[in-house]
Amino acid sequence: MPADPPPAWVTTRRWAIGSRIRDARLHAGLTQMQLAELVGVDHKTIHRIEYALSDPSLGLLLQIAHAVNVPLADLVR
Repeated sequence: MPADPPPAWVTTRRWAIGSRIRDARLHAGLTQMQLAELVGVDHKTIHRIEYALSDPSLGLLLQIAHAVNVPLADLVR
């Protein structure tokens, strides 16, 4: 049985966070593949996060923030 879709505000926040991650990655001069290697995931995982298709764990968000040299709070504000 499929889960109910999240409320619209959750999807909006996912898009905002994904966009901030993408901007920070590009500012750091990294491709999705390079960022994925730095944090130990498949590049498709980075793509899904940036395009609001998945919910990353807190641990992964911390690793991404470290890899792009941006405080976690700036990515998820």
